[in-house]
Amino acid sequence: MTPLPADLRLLERAIALAGEARARGRHPFGALVADARGDVLAEAVNDSLPPGGDPTRHAELLAAAAAARAAPEGGLGGATLFTSAEPCAMCAGAIYWTGIGRVVYALSESRLLALTGNHPENPTLALPCREVFARGQRVVEVLGPLLEDAAEAPHVGFWT
Repeated sequence: MTPLPADLRLLERAIALAGEARARGRHPFGALVADARGDVLAEAVNDSLPPGGDPTRHAELLAAAAAARAAPEGGLGGATLFTSAEPCAMCAGAIYWTGIGRVVYALSESRLLALTGNHPENPTLALPCREVFARGQRVVEVLGPLLEDAAEAPHVGFWT
């Protein structure tokens, strides 16, 4: 499946949010949810702050939850979550449960793992989001990885 120009523009915004997260001293992840017209419903940066912070405050989960609260009458079936990195299993579950119908991500989980290594603040699950969504009763379309070099930039030197 080929990304649309709007997909790439919104994915670039998610990557920029990852840079903003890093500038704030947070883990460099960003996400946003846009409706079918491309209007942004919610955006978020990672706010989990391990090791002492709340590890559930990933950017994707925060954006999905905010979009669910702001959702139009018809829900989020036509919405897309754009994220700087492939959603982890926890975030994929949140995306599924909020009813978001599509995910576009930049950095793959495997490439992220190559950057973070065995860093204690980013224990990685080798479980692609496609596999999580495949276990559900409704389809969540997934497009990615895309723009991996750009998405890698906020991580360079962060995990060392």
